[in-house]
Amino acid sequence: MPRISHSLGAILHHNVDKALLCGGRSAPAFGGGAILAPIHVHLAGRAVSQVANDPIPIAEIAIQCTREWFGTNMHAMDAERHVQIHAGIQPGSIDLQALFSAAGPQNVALANDTSIGVGHAPLTRLERLVLAVEKQINARDRVRQHPAWGEDAKVMGVRHGEAVNLTIACAMIGRHLAHIDDYLAEKNAVADLGRRLAIEHRFATCEVAVNAADRPAAGSIYLTVTGTSAEAGDDGQVGRGNRVNGLITPCRPMSLEAAAGKNPVSHVGKIYNVVAGEIAESVVAMSSDIRSAECLMVSKIGAPVTNPAIVQIKLATVDKIPALQFTAKAEEIAAERLDNIPRLVIPRLVDEFVAGRIEIF
Repeated sequence: MPRISHSLGAILHHNVDKALLCGGRSAPAFGGGAILAPIHVHLAGRAVSQVANDPIPIAEIAIQCTREWFGTNMHAMDAERHVQIHAGIQPGSIDLQALFSAAGPQNVALANDTSIGVGHAPLTRLERLVLAVEKQINARDRVRQHPAWGEDAKVMGVRHGEAVNLTIACAMIGRHLAHIDDYLAEKNAVADLGRRLAIEHRFATCEVAVNAADRPAAGSIYLTVTGTSAEAGDDGQVGRGNRVNGLITPCRPMSLEAAAGKNPVSHVGKIYNVVAGEIAESVVAMSSDIRSAECLMVSKIGAPVTNPAIVQIKLATVDKIPALQFTAKAEEIAAERLDNIPRLVIPRLVDEFVAGRIEIF
């Protein structure tokens, strides 16, 4: 299929931030396996489909980009045969399209929603360890070193003082494994990775369980054809996964917003979660007397995105040093970050989003 290319020189109104994944059916096997029923991905959202008399093939673009993502990021998946993509994308309401095109003072974009963004810093050792394990499992050179490791990896960390327990799920790909001994060797390699990274993160002891539900003697193991549990009926929905810092941390400040797919110009569900994290990181970095920081930002639909209804910063200091002495500097940092939020004329933060320099999941 020829690549669809359509450029109008600007970001148009879109919020394609809803998706449902319906798992397929597979028959994994050592040395191969087969997909019996494909994975289905349903995309939903709103996007401009026509500018003046120029139609925009939104559904075709969405399907093509999704298929390209699978082909690029899932090394054992045939993006043409193993997945079917359905686009249910329609133009947004007239009022929200008009709000997107409008501008406040100094050409600042107007918030498209009333929402909340949050961030915290620094990440704990356990949080950093969990992220490091996942990133190592999914590192680009991993495909060459461990082609049997699928991209469907989940890491749970539990800390008990200076000891940590890691439970890691890593889908194994049958075509790269000749028999059960190969499978067990790859599981051991994942466990070794977890223990090594735990040492690097200064944990005294680390227990690692990989694919903990396995029962090899009964022939029940986490073997796949494509490297994801989605091939065998494991469904998924946007909003249940990682937040913009790459973690699921229900005991930390968390927004329920899923940032991917939201437009980077005015969707505060995307922008404020990223900016809140940046503010928290910068506040912590300004003094060694600050132990941690949390930032909460609330938007009001129709208000300039650089003018949130509230910005709340909470500080924890060392040795009970009064947090009030850092108030002025924290306010300066927040103001500077807010000034970097998208403008219709100088879209600085927009450029960072579009270039992929800001991770959002």
